[in-house]
Amino acid sequence: MTRIELAGARGISPNLALDEQVRERRRRGDTVVHLGFGESRLPVFPPLIERLAAGAGRNAYGPVRGDLTARRAVAGYFTRRRVPTEPDQVVLAPGSKPLLAAVQMTVRGDTLLPRPCWNTYPPQALLAGKAVFQVPIPAGCGGVPEPSALTRTIARAREDGRDPRILVLALPDNPTGTAAPSTLVRELCAIAREEDLLIVSDEIYRDLLHDPRQRFLSPAEVAPERTVVTTGLSKNLALGGWRIGAARFPESAWGTALRDAVASFASEVWSTLAGPMQEVAAYAFAEPPELRAHLAEAARLHGALAGAVHRIVRAAGAECRRPDAGFYVYPDFEPRREALAARGVTDSATLQDRLLDAHGIAVLGGHHHGDEPGALRFRAATSMLYGETPEEQSAALHSSDPLVLPHVSRLLAAIEEGFGKLCG
Repeated sequence: MTRIELAGARGISPNLALDEQVRERRRRGDTVVHLGFGESRLPVFPPLIERLAAGAGRNAYGPVRGDLTARRAVAGYFTRRRVPTEPDQVVLAPGSKPLLAAVQMTVRGDTLLPRPCWNTYPPQALLAGKAVFQVPIPAGCGGVPEPSALTRTIARAREDGRDPRILVLALPDNPTGTAAPSTLVRELCAIAREEDLLIVSDEIYRDLLHDPRQRFLSPAEVAPERTVVTTGLSKNLALGGWRIGAARFPESAWGTALRDAVASFASEVWSTLAGPMQEVAAYAFAEPPELRAHLAEAARLHGALAGAVHRIVRAAGAECRRPDAGFYVYPDFEPRREALAARGVTDSATLQDRLLDAHGIAVLGGHHHGDEPGALRFRAATSMLYGETPEEQSAALHSSDPLVLPHVSRLLAAIEEGFGKLCG
C-alpha cells in the first residue's frame, strides 16, 4: 500500500468545523444559539447584487492583480483613510485570507503574533514553514502584542537561532473585538523599525467601529515603508461567500518586489479575482453615499448586539473587555472557576463543550485562538443573532432599537439563561 505523508495537515479550521457541527445539530432538530462563527449575518445590500449581475458576463480570465478600475477604487479607499495609494500598489484576491497566506509564503523569516489571535494566522505561518511566536496582548485591548513582551520574544527567538521578521496585527481585533489605541500602534511601529520587521496589518474590521468618532490609526500611516495592509468585503458588507479581498503594498522598490512576489504566488494558486467580483469591488471600494449609509447602519447594529452580550457575560460573573468594533466579545470566566469546576469545566475546551452540550450555546474556545488552554475564555460572535431569514435580518439592520425585536430579544434571553445556569 502506498504511504503518502501530508505536510502540515491539521484538520478543518476550528471555526469552520464548529459551524458545520452546529448545522448538523440543527438538522437533527437541536436548538442552538450560534455564537461560534464570525459571519456578518445580514442580507446583501441590493446595489451589490446589481453590480454582480452586471458583471456576470465577465467569464474570461482577468489580470492577476485585478483590473485597473477595481484597483483604482481600492486605491481611493485607502487614500481616503489617510494612506495615499496608487493602483499599482494594490492586489485583489478571492478574500483577504489568501493574501495573508501569500505574504507568509513569500517573505522569509518567522512570524510574530498576538496571543490570542484569529485562529487562521498560526496555521498559515506553519504551512509556510515558519516558526510562530505568540506574544500576550496588553491588558486593555487585543489585536497587538504587548510591546515590552514583544521585544523580549524577539531577543529570545534570535538567541535560539530563529529569525522573526513578520509581525501580524489585527486592527480592530478578532477575537476580542477591541481596537488598539494610537499610542500603542506607534510604539509597535517603532519596534518594527528597530528590529527590521514587516508589519502585516489586517484591517478587515476597520469599517465597523461602533463609534464613528473613535480615532483609528493604521500602521501604514506611521511606518508606510514596511506595512502591508489587507482588507476585504466579507465583514463590513456581509459578503463572506463572495470572497473579495485586497492588499495594499508599500510604495518603494522593496514594496514593489513584495507585491510582485505575491502576484506570482497568486498566478499559481488562484489566477485572478473572478470577473463578476471585480465589478462588485469597483463599486464597493468606491464607497458611494448609499453604501456609506448602509455601512453606518451595520456598524450601529453590530455595536448594539455586541454591547448586549458584553453586558450578559459581565452579569454572569465574567471579566470582559468592552468591544470597540466588529461583532465579537471575549469573556474570561476565571472569577467563576470554582463554580465551573463543580460542573466539570476546567479549561476553554470543556467550557466550549459544556455551553454547547448542556445549554445549546455555540462559542469558540480560546485555545483555538492560541490562548492558554487552561484559561476559561472563548470568543462569542454576536453577528449571528440578527435573524434566520433576510426579513428578520433586515428588520434588525433598520431598527432604531434592535434589542427589542422579538426574534433578537428571544435569543438574548436564551443566552442570558444559559450563562446564568452555567455559573449559577
